[in-house]
Amino acid sequence: MPGLLHLLQKLKRTDDDYKLLILGLDNAGKTTLMKCLSEDATTVAPTQGFNVSQLRHGQYTLNCWDIGGQKPSRAYWPNYFDKTDGLVYVVDSADKARIEETSIELSHIIAESTLNNVPLLVFANKQDLLQALEADDIMDALDLTRIRVRPWRIQPCDARTGAGLREGLEWLVAEINAVE
Repeated sequence: MPGLLHLLQKLKRTDDDYKLLILGLDNAGKTTLMKCLSEDATTVAPTQGFNVSQLRHGQYTLNCWDIGGQKPSRAYWPNYFDKTDGLVYVVDSADKARIEETSIELSHIIAESTLNNVPLLVFANKQDLLQALEADDIMDALDLTRIRVRPWRIQPCDARTGAGLREGLEWLVAEINAVE
């Protein structure tokens, strides 16, 4: 694995550093979510490749890998799975036409042995929109209740305002600590 990705993955980590992988289809709100947690989210462009951001959460440093969700980019997602402590999957709650596609992609991700036992946080994003599915409906569409080998949670949120984001991160960090 040559280049920048290889160098970034070899960075020294401490016990208080966690790698979070942020995945989801294009336009789900992954980058907006990251920018809202770390800075101003007023200007967001689609991610080509990946973005890496560091967030402080209490005593922990969260190294967040926001990976592009366009269809051609998804084939490269497994390149980022190594040493992942927490998985964040972002769903566009208002995009009912792509709920099956997002369910299939999530199924592929959680089937990866590299991610066994890694806690899964599903952000049901764009809850502010009138046509948004409720978190329980997304939970059913993604068939989350079948997941038995890892802790998981679905968290309604609005990445533009930050509603629900901190609660989701609190849960994820607590679960990562419980796994270790």
